[in-house]
Amino acid sequence: MSIKSIAAKLFAKNIYKKTQLWARNPVAAQQAVFESLIKDAQQTQFGKDHHFDQIKTTADFAKQVPIRDYEDLKSYVEKVVKGEKNVLWKGKPLYFAKTSGTTSGAKYIPLTKESMPYHIEAARNAILHYIHETGNVDFVHGKMIFLQGSPILEEKYGIKFGRLSGIVAHFVPRYLQKNRMPSWETNCMEDWEAKIDAIVEETFDENMTVISGIPSWVQMYFEKLQQKGGKPVGEIFKNFNLFIYGGVNYEPYRAKFENLIGRKVDSIELFPASEGFFAYQDSQKEKGMLLLLNSGIFYEFIKSDEFYNENPRRYTIGEVELGVNYVLIISTNAGLWGYNIGDTVQFTSLKPYRVIVSGRIKHYISAFGEHVIGKEVECALQEAMEGTNIRVNEFTVAPQINPASGLPYHEWFIEFDPEASGEPDNLEDFAEAIDNAMRKQNIYYDDLIVGNILQKVVITKVPKNGFQEYMKSIGKLGGQNKIPRLANDRKIADFLSKNS
Repeated sequence: MSIKSIAAKLFAKNIYKKTQLWARNPVAAQQAVFESLIKDAQQTQFGKDHHFDQIKTTADFAKQVPIRDYEDLKSYVEKVVKGEKNVLWKGKPLYFAKTSGTTSGAKYIPLTKESMPYHIEAARNAILHYIHETGNVDFVHGKMIFLQGSPILEEKYGIKFGRLSGIVAHFVPRYLQKNRMPSWETNCMEDWEAKIDAIVEETFDENMTVISGIPSWVQMYFEKLQQKGGKPVGEIFKNFNLFIYGGVNYEPYRAKFENLIGRKVDSIELFPASEGFFAYQDSQKEKGMLLLLNSGIFYEFIKSDEFYNENPRRYTIGEVELGVNYVLIISTNAGLWGYNIGDTVQFTSLKPYRVIVSGRIKHYISAFGEHVIGKEVECALQEAMEGTNIRVNEFTVAPQINPASGLPYHEWFIEFDPEASGEPDNLEDFAEAIDNAMRKQNIYYDDLIVGNILQKVVITKVPKNGFQEYMKSIGKLGGQNKIPRLANDRKIADFLSKNS
């Protein structure tokens, strides 16, 4: 075993032990974070406006600080963007992560000298936990690729702006630099399709061992590799054995990926966002990701079905339950307070606290009171595909309220993979399998089917690259952008319908 391998294993063991210290004392860890945040922000404008000097408990905090989204916090953020100090957090942020907003155009999420290290450490620690548990360490000798946004940054009022993945590119540890791909020049390319082509050319003859990115965009990379090489990715990269991903559930992609790779590879799931790095998969044997309770983030949770109540209860880590759908609320050492990031989570374990991302609070279907969430449609598709050769490239779901004839229904737009013989032999049978799986998961949906309010699922086949064309049409092809799994309107559905 090489010195590098031995060092990696020792480092992994040390980080595992440090993680256990707070993971075994979760409530105390969160209390310490909470107290530190309140103390450090007392003299900020936000802290003074919300009487942080009077906050002694998490209950006090819930009374003083209402739940906010970006729009609600925007007046404070705009002051920080213009260079004001001590507004949301002490001093000025190091960076602003620029993300796509809904009603406000671009959003600017602050990253501070206190918060930035946790983004880097969390990604590192996810890999170290994998090494500690599995003993697999050979990949450290190969090349690693991280499909990400451009690292080119703008600067205004002394603060740099850019995509989070581009900012993080500036913090890759020195010992990884020579193993990291693609080249800086290729990474700076803005045109996503041209960038993927360049990455294929750069990596094709390399010893790639670790590949990381959002599954939908890694899939595009794999397809182009396969086209160039005429063989599975696993034969092109014989030592590729670890896929790291985040942003979406991997399961709907797993069968397609294994077909593209030609074999199974281990995977690590991450839960990063511009607002913070919240969780990572710490075990290959357990379901869910370890919620990071000692990383400068204080978490609160609101039950999804209570979220739109006038004054919903805010739960802390010691009060959550297994299997309940919660809206994730954060307060951070980057100056976000009572902040709704829009994601919903469910706990899969309470010792330690592990979560899965179940969807988005704004991404749901309830046109008839069915309350369908992202996790349900992903699980239904996965169940329908089990034991078949069906391969799905991408999908989304929308309600059809006013069909030309018959009862309303949920319309599933699915891009199958005909090149891998991945289409169903009988589309109606496949639709029924999805429908049955949905009915088992969601009693409201089942009641609507039984009561003849809705008819069963209808599948609309999307042509190859149809979802890529949609993303291109809205200027969100590549990077950290992803297709919503479901929507309560038909904006995406109408585009896909016209082009199907």
